[in-house]
Amino acid sequence: MVDVASLLARARNAGLRIATAESCTGGMVAAALTDFAGSSDVVDRGFVTYSNEAKQQMLGVSAETLDRLGAVSEDVAREMADGALAHAPVELAVSITGIAGPGGSEFKPEGRVCFGLAMKGQLTKTEIVEFGALGRARVRRAACDHALTLLARALS
Repeated sequence: MVDVASLLARARNAGLRIATAESCTGGMVAAALTDFAGSSDVVDRGFVTYSNEAKQQMLGVSAETLDRLGAVSEDVAREMADGALAHAPVELAVSITGIAGPGGSEFKPEGRVCFGLAMKGQLTKTEIVEFGALGRARVRRAACDHALTLLARALS
């Protein structure tokens, strides 16, 4: 479990501001970050882009990428994180897109979540985590926790 207060303190000490770009977590990461008084000096905004149209309009995700790979892909996670950096006055952004369930397919199973981490002046990192068919609430919670872990690592 990430110590969010410590994460915020490290961002504050480094002079970094954070944005989130969330799909399947629906704003849970932004909510976790803003549960702490004084977080407004670190957390600038959260983009909840559940639909493909929102991903395109709010973050500049390419329609071609969405058509070719679907919303649950590392490329979309990268474009979401990069879009958050481009559309907010921040230095650090995390993105999440996945299949919380129920459902999924042979090619994109329930519990597959793609993450992006973008930091000004660095290459954007992406990864896929297969949480498995834990149920919707548990996949979303696990994805939120993992995104917070990615932010904490970036600030270490």
